[in-house]
Amino acid sequence: MKKINELLRHLKRGQVYRRADLEPWTNAVDRHLGVLLERGVLEKISQGLYYYPKESVFGTVPPDEETLVQSFLKDDDFLVTTPNAYNALGVGTTQLYNKQVVYNHKRHGEFQLGGRTFFFHLKPRFPKKLTPEFLLVDLVNNLDALAEDTQEVLSKAKAKAQSMDPKKMQQAVKAYGGVKAKKVFASIAESKLNL
Repeated sequence: MKKINELLRHLKRGQVYRRADLEPWTNAVDRHLGVLLERGVLEKISQGLYYYPKESVFGTVPPDEETLVQSFLKDDDFLVTTPNAYNALGVGTTQLYNKQVVYNHKRHGEFQLGGRTFFFHLKPRFPKKLTPEFLLVDLVNNLDALAEDTQEVLSKAKAKAQSMDPKKMQQAVKAYGGVKAKKVFASIAESKLNL
């Protein structure tokens, strides 16, 4: 019991821990994890990943996405987004998706973390935070995966690009655009920069 209490003194509520993170504070990590899980002190999020729940007046607060993904990847170089973000662009997307996408440099595939499904995509480059330019380029990159009328959305995306800062748009296309996005936006960025 003394060793478990010592381990608990090092943990902070609301944090996600890997099994390896706990090893410095216990000489029997698996046994102590088993006890803490059995008592409901820790929650298992996925294989080797544990959450020390934060409490509120409404009960246990789930871990926030950033903390969850950062602990899973053991890295803070990622971007969490959703196809719902495209709806803010005003280009005809209105569907609501129950999908969280994580652009990163380490993992690819579908993973369950804390009862939520995340779709990890390996990408060579992505911004630190969402920008309208990135979202527009990302929309065209992922157009075929959306439920909307692709021709209508594509037409509105081209019009939207015309109203955006040409330099920022050109940088976003160059940095994040796939073949389709580069083709769609190439003439727009060039023509506006030549004005």
